[in-house]
Amino acid sequence: MDKDRKWGLNTKAIHEGYHTDPATGSLSLPIYQTSTFVFSSAEEGAKRFAGEEAGYVYSRLGNPTVSAFEQKVAALEKAESGLAFASGMAAISAVLLGLLKTGDHILCSKGLYGCTFGLLGLIQERFGITYSLCDMNDETSIVTALQPNTKVIYVETPINPTMQLVDLSMIGKIGKQKKIKTVVDNTFMSPYLQRPIEHGCDIVLHSATKFIGGHGDVVAGIVVGSKEMMETLRMTTQKDIGGILAPFDAYLLVRGLKTLGIRMERHCKNAQKVAEYLAEHSKVSQVYYPGLPSFTQHALAKKQMDGFGGIISFELKGGYEAGVKMMNRVRLCKRAVSLGDVDSLIQHPASMTHSIIPATDREKMGITNGLIRLSVGIEDFDDIVHDLDQALSSA
Repeated sequence: MDKDRKWGLNTKAIHEGYHTDPATGSLSLPIYQTSTFVFSSAEEGAKRFAGEEAGYVYSRLGNPTVSAFEQKVAALEKAESGLAFASGMAAISAVLLGLLKTGDHILCSKGLYGCTFGLLGLIQERFGITYSLCDMNDETSIVTALQPNTKVIYVETPINPTMQLVDLSMIGKIGKQKKIKTVVDNTFMSPYLQRPIEHGCDIVLHSATKFIGGHGDVVAGIVVGSKEMMETLRMTTQKDIGGILAPFDAYLLVRGLKTLGIRMERHCKNAQKVAEYLAEHSKVSQVYYPGLPSFTQHALAKKQMDGFGGIISFELKGGYEAGVKMMNRVRLCKRAVSLGDVDSLIQHPASMTHSIIPATDREKMGITNGLIRLSVGIEDFDDIVHDLDQALSSA
């Protein structure tokens, strides 16, 4: 690639991280399906273990196929470096355990993915790392909620599944002023639509299973940030806990990233029209989608996103029973957890992804028993709406 040119996101998604195999001329990234690497001499091995010479040692510590994926996502997020993991939760666990120690405190956005919430409870109980949830609508609320031992501000935006947004520039500013690390889960947006590092945040993570992979055939996680922080995590919580990404999975993710842009554009286009359809439906009481002018944080969405994403949450007037009936009637949309797939996926957070969270805490997060989350796929819009329409007829 031309080093003097600033390439666009779609070009980076295709070309960053791999520039044709010099040994064979292979256009596609090779899958380096190996556990270990051979040294040309004892001296070379010693230098690599000492960090005095670049090169691969053992696939738990680095692999060329995995490295290509890490470099590609880091470039898209405008970060210095990346680190890949076997799942999104492996990535989150490695970051939190790598940044925190007993006696530290984490300030989190009010809503969280259910397993992230479960992890916070686990590390509080086992390791004495406390956490609290905060409504991050304004700077005063956040600063007031900080504690003397707060070491990390952890944010989802949009929040899963309420779609509430957090102002990333505000988070980045507070983190810098207070010398607190800011960590953002960017899974819902992908780097194509939102790049928190541009807003001053320190670390960005994804469940790469979702929009980055995009095809429902791989489970993975990715973290990006400064080179220094990524190397620290690589040689501590990744190396010693071992939640590494396999080379074949990295290959699938690199392949998925090549179509990220066109997929995200189609997700956004379909989701916007589906949200507008649901907002006018007589059996729907509320639609949560950043692209709707009626969305309370629509202005913020336009400020920090390059598109409004493919995820919609909505409430049915009939509550839980209506939701169950609707979900049991869909034919095209798949009743499945996860999101960001080319297929449209529909699920009930209170009984599925967020069931681990106690009911009282779910209510505080705005997750009602009648809330439905829809990950809008890239099928023809008319077919998606036809399926929703016939399913809603029973709600």
